Amino acid sequence: MSDKSWGGRFEADLDAAAADFSESVSFDKRLAVHDIAGSIAHARMLGDRGVLSVADVERIVTGLGELKDEIEAGRFAWDKHKEDVHMNVESALTSRIGEAGGRLHTGRSRNDQVATDMRMWTRSACDTTAARIDRLLCVLSERARQHIDLLMPGYTHLQRAQPVRLSHHLLAWCAMLERDRGRLMDARQRLNLSPLGSGALAATTFDIDRSQTATELGFDGITDNSLDAVADRDFLIEVVAALTNCAVHLSRISEELVLWSTQEFGFMQMSDQFTTGSSMMPQKKNPDMAELVRGKCGRVVGDLTTLIVLLKGLPLTYNRDMQEDKPPVFDAFDTVDACLNILTGSLASAIFHGERMRSALAEGFVDATELADYLVTKGVPFRSAHHVAGRLVAYALQHDKTLADLSLSELRAEHEAFDETIYHALDPETAVERRKVPGGPARAMVKQALDALQGRLRTRGLDIAAVAASFGVPQAGDAVTS
Repeated sequence: MSDKSWGGRFEADLDAAAADFSESVSFDKRLAVHDIAGSIAHARMLGDRGVLSVADVERIVTGLGELKDEIEAGRFAWDKHKEDVHMNVESALTSRIGEAGGRLHTGRSRNDQVATDMRMWTRSACDTTAARIDRLLCVLSERARQHIDLLMPGYTHLQRAQPVRLSHHLLAWCAMLERDRGRLMDARQRLNLSPLGSGALAATTFDIDRSQTATELGFDGITDNSLDAVADRDFLIEVVAALTNCAVHLSRISEELVLWSTQEFGFMQMSDQFTTGSSMMPQKKNPDMAELVRGKCGRVVGDLTTLIVLLKGLPLTYNRDMQEDKPPVFDAFDTVDACLNILTGSLASAIFHGERMRSALAEGFVDATELADYLVTKGVPFRSAHHVAGRLVAYALQHDKTLADLSLSELRAEHEAFDETIYHALDPETAVERRKVPGGPARAMVKQALDALQGRLRTRGLDIAAVAASFGVPQAGDAVTS
């Protein structure tokens, strides 16, 4: 007789290579705590409905609690021959408490069991990642507050475009990250329905109470259709899509950190703790951590692609292919969490070179738009003013001058509307402060946006200063620029 744990239909054991090929406990053991929580809720519900005796429920709950302690302490011996986390836990339970352990699976299937476990694990993972995003937001918001008076060039096409505040740029990163957090938590809300009780695909004949187990496990309700409940992995695609978006944003931030720390830009210096040297060139200080974040984005994109391709051709309901949904989900969360942690530390400890940023504003004609806008205030149509500014840029280039270097007579040669007030308009601080519209870089607008962001963080229970300090953000009175 075969000792296969899933029944008496088979007379021969699975081929050894097939057993190795099909086992999932090597990765789905990460679901163990959630699997046990689901089993405890299921057992209690069966007891309340009279399907299990009070004595059996007590044995099951006590035994599962002991197994949970062993697993969390790293003392549990996982057996790949028992295929997955569910059979490992059930087999260990049955060996301890006898027949009562065998009654636990009444009214459920591994299909609804794993669907429930994955929703619970993913729900928890979303909370963890959202908390890591919040930590990065705390650090960025504190750095933005420290540098609210520091000006730098803003870029389009990687060409110097217009003056902005460094804090405005940091808050742009925050806006990206807040959307990422919102997408993740929106997906979390949608996935928080319990499939438990859907059985293999057609529910169960036992008198169960799905709402009871859903409530005990922290779900907002139950799934509507037993077929869909065991086949659905939309929620995994949705959360990994949100993670992919976050990874892309982290990659874009990293690209700017790489650029800003080059000698060509020189806008910042990364801490020794988040850079490495060269095996040949002793002068090198490479932004390897930022480069790795940029590179690891590709893994998360690959995880999303894996999930989509995995599911695209599957008929209802459960198919064994779906065992392969877990590695890409685990990897996506692990990768994004690690990247968030690295960038939080990198940005907390970075030194911004304020003088270099300010000096960059004197090159690249970032004040050309101010010149055009000035003419508009004098009644010149913008398109005409744009052409005048373009001709003056060309003239300045020919004579190796900046726009501010041009004399009033040189300016008036292009348009008579210029007067002495143009030089005040060309000052970068004036240019930034004139953009006093919501979402703009004027100091008051940046402070308003910063206060709003930190208000949202505090509403979510964050002690911003404490979080920033825990990552080594320089405190008031410490040098934060050079």
